[in-house]
Amino acid sequence: MRSPQTLSEADRRIVAGWAADCAEHVLEEFEVAVPGDSRPRDLVARTRAFARGELDAAEGIRRRFGGGVPTRELQVPAAAAAARAAGQAAAIPHMGAHALGAAAYAAKATGLGAPVQADAVSAEIRWQVDHMSAAARTALRLLPPVGENRSGPLGPGLLASGLLGEIIGALQGCIAADDHTCTKRQ
Repeated sequence: MRSPQTLSEADRRIVAGWAADCAEHVLEEFEVAVPGDSRPRDLVARTRAFARGELDAAEGIRRRFGGGVPTRELQVPAAAAAARAAGQAAAIPHMGAHALGAAAYAAKATGLGAPVQADAVSAEIRWQVDHMSAAARTALRLLPPVGENRSGPLGPGLLASGLLGEIIGALQGCIAADDHTCTKRQ
């Protein structure tokens, strides 16, 4: 039985484009810390190729671990989170729920690189929702709430806990509301 976190291949292609946007939006956090290392940017390019149909799902799944960044080596937490955003995006051919992981790590990267983490994370979530197509919103609505389904990355674990879980919960709240007011400053 297929996990509800997988999404159809068509929906994975749709959310891959949005996740690539989210990851690319914070790549500077990585590139400033590790000049000349193109691995996260290459992962984003691979995600975009999948979104455009230039890379099939089987090839994307085979290559999902290739070209990643061993983030334990990084000394800058925001750079590590930005690299993880790109890695989550590159995993979308395998399972669509990784799109929310990419967005969460991108928001975390923004927060870690800012003087006021909460404001920066909120602003990044607003940016992400504002740059989400109606088709991506529809596809992401199919995913189970973070922490409730064990058969994928949104299950109990890393993406469901702490700041990442809060970010994904906020994104899912905005998606479910189908209302951009959740992205406006209160």
